[in-house]
Amino acid sequence: MKTILSKLIEQQYLTKAEASEVLVQIANNSYNASQMASFLTVFMMRPISVEELSGFQEALLDLAVKVDLSDYNTIDLCGTGGDGKNTFNISTLTSFIVAGTGNKVAKHGNYGVSSVSGSSNMLEFLGYKFTNDETVLKRQIESANICFLHAPLFHPAMKAVGPVRKELGVKTFFNMLGPLVNPSRPQNQMVGVFNLEVARIYNYLLQKTATNYGIVYSLDGYDEIALTSGFKLFTKENEQLITPEELGLKRLNQSDIFGGNTVKEAAEIFSSILNGEGTEAQNNAVLANAAFALKIIDKNKSFETAFDEAKDSLFGLKANESLHKLVSL
Repeated sequence: MKTILSKLIEQQYLTKAEASEVLVQIANNSYNASQMASFLTVFMMRPISVEELSGFQEALLDLAVKVDLSDYNTIDLCGTGGDGKNTFNISTLTSFIVAGTGNKVAKHGNYGVSSVSGSSNMLEFLGYKFTNDETVLKRQIESANICFLHAPLFHPAMKAVGPVRKELGVKTFFNMLGPLVNPSRPQNQMVGVFNLEVARIYNYLLQKTATNYGIVYSLDGYDEIALTSGFKLFTKENEQLITPEELGLKRLNQSDIFGGNTVKEAAEIFSSILNGEGTEAQNNAVLANAAFALKIIDKNKSFETAFDEAKDSLFGLKANESLHKLVSL
């Protein structure tokens, strides 16, 4: 690590092979907490290169506990986090709405680091038991249309660096890696990112590695479709700028999608929305994200049709049913 840190301090970039090897050594617990904190800090102070991110991604996927869900046409809905906006759990709620439409979701997630409640905090609070048992995960996806892949159970490096990330309390390049390393390698992905530079790096990487994807970034900094501003959508085919008004939806204020100050408050908001009792603003935020996820799965689907399917899932309590089935299993 001393050699790697010296190189980085001299403002040099790592090769793909060097980046990959560092992740392998982190997974092997070869470094102490101070070394890992120093390594992570470098990448908070300068942009990560495509080669570095690609090396980290490749190593994490190679080291991951494998789970084969290829019998199902799955989608993962996962944001990088790290946008500092403290919204309610939009991507997790969106996942259940998509599952409620009958589509299969393989949701990859983790505890919140720079936010009050990540997807793992939420599901754990609601009574879900994390597992990396493929048989159990398949049973969940068949019954509830969704399974949850808690990142530390699948990625040794994420588990090893978890305490350091929590102590730092700010976004690191591991935020960027989360959506890129779903161990089930889903056929479809909707990814939210916290800035345009990361969106373009993702677009470059996913062009090579993903079957079907959409990358979203709200221009005012959210790693999801927040409806507080226009947002960029990158797909394999093109890049678009879309405004809430173009979708026939009201532009929201940041306070409309606030996520609470504790996991308990976040869970109350989450449950209220899934019970069909969310505010119009909260509902429209998750429904817009769900509609675009459904359009990623089926490119021929119009936004209006996808939005109506998402509404039926939410207000028909099909999304809520998916959650209760998942927790009971």
